[in-house]
Amino acid sequence: MKDRMEDIQLQDVMGSQGTCTGVLHTDVVVIGNGPSGICLSYLLSGNWPYVNNHPHPNPFLERKLRENPDCSILQQDLQYLSEGLEGRSNNPVALLMDTLCHPNADLGMDEPSCLQWNHHPARNIPHVVLGRGPPGGAWQDMDGSMLTLSLGNWMELPQMDFRQWAQHHRRSQHGGVNCARQDRAYISDVAQYYSDYVKHMGLEKNFLVGSTVTSVRRLVVDCAFINQESGEQEASCQLHRPECCRKNMWEVRGVLQVDDLQQPFCYHAPHVVMATGTTDIPNRLDFKGDNDNDVVVHDLREIEKAIANKELDEHSDPVMVVGAGLTAADAILCLRSRKIPIVHVFRRDVKDQGLIFKTLPDGLYPEYHTVYQMMKSKDGYPGYKSYPRHEILEMRADRKCVLKGPVRRCLIGRMMDCPEKVVHVSKVLVLIGARPNLSFLGNNGMDLAVDSTKQVSCKKNPIDVDPYTFESARAQGLYAVGPLVGDNFVRFVKGGPLGIASHLVKTMMDSDATMM
Repeated sequence: MKDRMEDIQLQDVMGSQGTCTGVLHTDVVVIGNGPSGICLSYLLSGNWPYVNNHPHPNPFLERKLRENPDCSILQQDLQYLSEGLEGRSNNPVALLMDTLCHPNADLGMDEPSCLQWNHHPARNIPHVVLGRGPPGGAWQDMDGSMLTLSLGNWMELPQMDFRQWAQHHRRSQHGGVNCARQDRAYISDVAQYYSDYVKHMGLEKNFLVGSTVTSVRRLVVDCAFINQESGEQEASCQLHRPECCRKNMWEVRGVLQVDDLQQPFCYHAPHVVMATGTTDIPNRLDFKGDNDNDVVVHDLREIEKAIANKELDEHSDPVMVVGAGLTAADAILCLRSRKIPIVHVFRRDVKDQGLIFKTLPDGLYPEYHTVYQMMKSKDGYPGYKSYPRHEILEMRADRKCVLKGPVRRCLIGRMMDCPEKVVHVSKVLVLIGARPNLSFLGNNGMDLAVDSTKQVSCKKNPIDVDPYTFESARAQGLYAVGPLVGDNFVRFVKGGPLGIASHLVKTMMDSDATMM
């Protein structure tokens, strides 16, 4: 497929002597330091997975795994290994990695991993992981008192058992073990686990914390790079030697926050991985008064701030929560715990089979099913009133919110619009999903999506990648992992790093063979 990314001659960003002033060279730049970025850094640091002695319960996969037991999974044919696997991800390599780490997890089993990890220092691939905050990405910004949707052990990364870490962490921090309901974990623990993982695995040297990427663009390299110390021609990285360095190179620019100062940075690398997640830009509703009224907010932290400032309490007008997903449910649980009245507005019918609550077992997620029961109640609960199949028409300056209800059938059989309702509110909290911030790419990354005429969306319009290498179908050397390709659960994000690392390792091996 024709590459749509903008071509830029390397000389355009080089000094008069042909050297890149202030430019750092590496093999891989990873944008995003969440679980995907952390896992990829672990693999690129020379940590390779091998099949261990535990037989896999899937006889077909077990047979394949025993064909090359001494060969790392990274070096094998991932398409062949993942063929025929089924599960809750649409990415075959994600399913492969999940079933190797957690065999029969979907059946409620807690079986040992089929992988062991060996460290090969000589196979380290130089890389840098860029992130605005501490390692863990968006997990560091979430409400730490909430429970994860997934089981705690599904949040873990290679070679560091989450349960063992949690027991040690709780004993050292609180003098005891905090037993989360049914092995679900507190978000604060997960965030700390990811930070500790980077330290424990010796990955800190690869992470540039406090960095914000502002630009990613492709360079066309038409000459060997000049070594700034020796003055001789050489390749800029291990994967691109002088005879093949006329391939694409990527330039990543941004700013590094150091105390109160901002320092610009620039990397050149043949490979860039987008691991940014999808929670950067909240989706908005198109109604009158949305952008002109500070009553309407899109982040629960804004409500928490208002509570802390004593702007909201149990005597306030209700907070209107808009949305029918788990984020909206979390907000309702938070507001209920503070005894703040709630008006809940959502477009779907409470019987809609697409509601997330219908997919969650009651025993494992009792708090979400409590919210669902409240949503279905026609009479409401004390301090809570739901408006299913409603949407906002207008937010007026006097904090009056106008709602439009569903079309209904009158007694004589004709269809009539439900009369508008006016609700007096203190705040309107709109939680209807979010999309990634890809402003560092041209056209906000739309050219890279499956449907290039629409915004990138993890659910409806992900980045178009090769399902086994995770390389963009439209830009050579550009990769995407995690929610950007539809994997929204940490349980499945390890597949993307495996695919990318496998592709880079095989590229290196092919290059070595060519040189011999």
